[in-house]
Amino acid sequence: MSGHPSVPVLQEQLSPVCSLLAVSLVMSDGRGERQIVELAAASVASLTSCRPLASYLTTDGEGLRAADGSTLSWPGLEAQLAGLGGVDGRVTGSGSAWAHAFALCGPDGIVGHLVVAADAEPSDDQVHVLCMLARQAGCALTTAAVQRRERESASELRKLNARLAEVNERLGASVADLEWRRRVHETLAAAAAAGSGEAGVATAVHQLTGFGVTAEDGFGNLLTWAGPGPPEPCPRPPARHRAAVLDHARRSPRPLRDGDRLVAVAQQRDEVLGVLALLDPDRRAGEHELFALEHGARALTIELAHQRSLVETELRLRRDLVDDLLTGTDDESALSRSQALGHDLHRPHQVLVVHWPGAPSEDALVHAVENATTRVLHARVLLAHRPDGVVLVLPWPDERGDRRPWGQLYRVVAERLRPTAGAIGVGGVCHAPSEIPKSYAEGRRALRVRLGSLTPDGITVDADLGIYRLLTLGDDDRELRQFVRAWLGPLLDYDATNRSDLVMTLLQYLECGGNYDAAARALLIHRSTLRYRLRRIREISGQNLGCVDTRLNLHVAARAWQTLRGEP
Repeated sequence: MSGHPSVPVLQEQLSPVCSLLAVSLVMSDGRGERQIVELAAASVASLTSCRPLASYLTTDGEGLRAADGSTLSWPGLEAQLAGLGGVDGRVTGSGSAWAHAFALCGPDGIVGHLVVAADAEPSDDQVHVLCMLARQAGCALTTAAVQRRERESASELRKLNARLAEVNERLGASVADLEWRRRVHETLAAAAAAGSGEAGVATAVHQLTGFGVTAEDGFGNLLTWAGPGPPEPCPRPPARHRAAVLDHARRSPRPLRDGDRLVAVAQQRDEVLGVLALLDPDRRAGEHELFALEHGARALTIELAHQRSLVETELRLRRDLVDDLLTGTDDESALSRSQALGHDLHRPHQVLVVHWPGAPSEDALVHAVENATTRVLHARVLLAHRPDGVVLVLPWPDERGDRRPWGQLYRVVAERLRPTAGAIGVGGVCHAPSEIPKSYAEGRRALRVRLGSLTPDGITVDADLGIYRLLTLGDDDRELRQFVRAWLGPLLDYDATNRSDLVMTLLQYLECGGNYDAAARALLIHRSTLRYRLRRIREISGQNLGCVDTRLNLHVAARAWQTLRGEP
């Protein structure tokens, strides 16, 4: 027993070891690296007679720290620690008799230093305890660094997972949105390909959104609807309100809310062709519904612009066809072109020239004429504007037999354009398109006769002009008027002065072939009165009614006078 230490000595030797073991366990309880170093520094005084001066970690970038963790200013200490090369060693500048730096080492190398001091050099046992404390602190620091990196990795992984989940969510939303957009485009494209017009567009938007949909023209008139039933009739909004909404919607890149509706305009350049509206009184429409409405409005724009283009093209083709028909064209070309426009030129036709100077506008006259021909003749017409009026090429109303509808046609036009009045000239019947220029010339002649008569308002049929047609082959009737004046001038002056009817008496007498009884009955006068008037006619005119040439000239002049009066 004498060669072994005594129990008190062993207890004294084991006490620092037990304390060191306890400190090691505490160091490994999940503390941070700085906390481990501070715990090691705080344990120096309890394990040895030394005191801690400073600590230095290479991992936290905070530099030298005092034993209590505060910032330490020790010039040259960091250089001394670097010069030790990762081993324990003496340091200077502490002001103590003994100062030593213990390397805090781990499996991957040095991670810091613990600097302690004493008023006298400690014993080898104490130095050994300090070395063990430094080694335990180094291992704890390595473990803490690993745990820190694991925590950082786990935290980074959680962040990455969260970001991945967010990206996946956004990607899923993008895929769903792209799928929705594809469905919208395919549905609207199918509606356009089906050729169902604005009704197809409204139905497609309704199928996509489930909301009621209305399509209106540029004036706010309902074109079509799609949904469970027709929209409830509601009062038309004031024109100022509608204009303001349309103006705002035209400048808005997205559909605009107007009360219980979401509206999107179908516009071509700066012109509003129509409006597509989503009925949403509960305000449930979301981004998908807005997208469908927006693209539905674009589809409606294409449809309405296409319809307008077709109408304008048809009007232009009709106008060109009428121009060619009036100036002259071959039958084969005219028949094929008219058939493409839905007009049958195989039937006999007539040309009417309508002159209505008091009409409110040219469009008003056209609408009145089209309405009248539809009501009276039940037929479509080809129509054109000319300097002398509106020209109509219409089917010959042969189904009426001897009842000519021209008087009724004039009355219907006059009713639409009252209180103004006008004139209509009717050309002859043409049985082929190449004969239409002749009918047009006859209609112009009949109109010219009517306008030059004493009653310029009314309708004149060229076929009723009789001999006057031969006398008015040109556009100027001055020669004819001079002829009438030369043969009937004195009688016309006498009638105008005395309010008599000598010219009419002469005309009826000649129309009856010189038969006294027939002429008296036609004039509703007695034979003696007729004889008196004929004597006065001879006296005033100075003409011999018994001469054949004189009777012929007087008869022609009287007929021309009657026509010029507007009584063909």
